Amino acid sequence: MIKTVFACVLAAGLTGYGLQMPLPEPKNVPDLLTTSAGEKVTTVDQWEKVRAPELLALFEREEYGRRPAAANDRGRVSFDVYDVSEALGGKAVRKLVRVTYKGPNGTFSFPFTAYIPKTAALECPVPAFVLAANIKRGTLDEKQGLSSVFWPVEEIVARGYATAAFRFDVVAADKKGAGFSQGVFPAVQPESARDDESWGTLSAWAWGNSRILDWMETEPLIDAKHVGVVGHSRGGKTAILTAVLDRRFAMACSNNSGCSGAKLNHIDLPKSESIKLILKNFPYWFCRNYRKHAGKEMTMDFDQHELLALIAPRLLCVASATEDYWAGPRGEWWAAKLASPAWELYGKKGLVADAYPAPEKPQQEGCISYHLRKGPHFLAPYDWHRYMDFADRHGWRGCRRTLWQIGVKDGTGNEFALAPRGYNDFLQHDFGWDSFLVDAREVLKGGTLELWMSPEPNREWGL
Repeated sequence: MIKTVFACVLAAGLTGYGLQMPLPEPKNVPDLLTTSAGEKVTTVDQWEKVRAPELLALFEREEYGRRPAAANDRGRVSFDVYDVSEALGGKAVRKLVRVTYKGPNGTFSFPFTAYIPKTAALECPVPAFVLAANIKRGTLDEKQGLSSVFWPVEEIVARGYATAAFRFDVVAADKKGAGFSQGVFPAVQPESARDDESWGTLSAWAWGNSRILDWMETEPLIDAKHVGVVGHSRGGKTAILTAVLDRRFAMACSNNSGCSGAKLNHIDLPKSESIKLILKNFPYWFCRNYRKHAGKEMTMDFDQHELLALIAPRLLCVASATEDYWAGPRGEWWAAKLASPAWELYGKKGLVADAYPAPEKPQQEGCISYHLRKGPHFLAPYDWHRYMDFADRHGWRGCRRTLWQIGVKDGTGNEFALAPRGYNDFLQHDFGWDSFLVDAREVLKGGTLELWMSPEPNREWGL
């Protein structure tokens, strides 16, 4: 009886990630800042010219596959904005866009949906988040009920961010046995041309994220320099890979991405997914070479913290959930922590944390954010708000557009009526008082009014 009760107490402690038993720690983790030649990396120059390129080549060769050069040729991509309408009760503009890629082996197209706050027309271009949605739905919009949960567009827009999403199973089939004859793959190359290092489906989905950013660079209402990519589960793996392969993305947000995403392999988390299991169920996500590493998590010579480090010095969010043992929350936290030295090379802070956090106590002091949401494996509004909080902390919404400006900040008042003999010139430029009052009322509804005046000796009113 005593043994039974004792066992139950221990089990309760482990299940709740409590403090009754020592929590698992990483073992034999590959050193992020040691090159394959055994040299220590101590400068940004070494990182960018030696270590980062060899890590990228390793992950492309051994895990995610190499994407053909033709797939990255932006000159092959075009866009058709085929519908523009008011949305979210007048708070946003919704745009339906079709991406067309003319590849060397065929043509492929896919649609996505974008929401842009109407305030973007009054303020500066707004930052944005791109979501590769692993949901089996049609065209994504708020009428389908997605706006309140997985993709809370109304809440995103209310905080001053644009957002766009696409169904990633349209870009590449998410089905075992489907092969690589569907989606974007056949437009790039025939299936017969594939080898053990050819790109997998995760890389194809990441390709879709990049094509949306291509469009955002053409959209004047969006600040394409401040775009984050978000993904949940397999989408979280995709978000990380997107930011690694496309450095235009300013932030990557990995939500419950687990094995082959943000979770460290060199740690004993028996309830979490393994490489062997993920390859059994989803081999097409990766290149064929990844099979060599099944069952070798504790001895393989690379790990996911090195993938996360390739996002430095940009922003990275890693999120877990308390009930999501399959994704290995503690392994996700450790990967973020062990990736931090890459940011430190740039004089920045990575994950600022001394210990694994309590639920819903975000760690956001550095350039890596980590939070542990209460609940199961899911992408919730709570997660979205933490991502937006992190972007806010880094000044993503600090810009305003000047809608009305009288004068020039040059230390003179020469352009005003108060300047000597300036009255007639003032009126000719339509700066009369009546006109100013009418237009100022419109500006003050939502804009910024700036007035630069510099009265000096010998200035006089022109009345």
